[in-house]
Amino acid sequence: MNKDECVEALNKHANIKPIVTSTVWAELEKENREFFDFYERERGERASEMEAVQRMKNIIAMCTAKGPDDDKGDRSV
Repeated sequence: MNKDECVEALNKHANIKPIVTSTVWAELEKENREFFDFYERERGERASEMEAVQRMKNIIAMCTAKGPDDDKGDRSV
């Protein structure tokens, strides 16, 4: 989860006010800078991978929808 997701989840499920979660999150970031740098880098890489996978799925779906004979022209005799 990112900060916003965490704030929302804790507010919804544990009734913790967003200001409390945001304050704690900020302190955790100060104390654990290396962890949060790594965390953000990994999330960015995963997002890029997911975008690439989605593009591939879209290409496959378009090719599948076209049908195998659409690019071959009329070869009937």
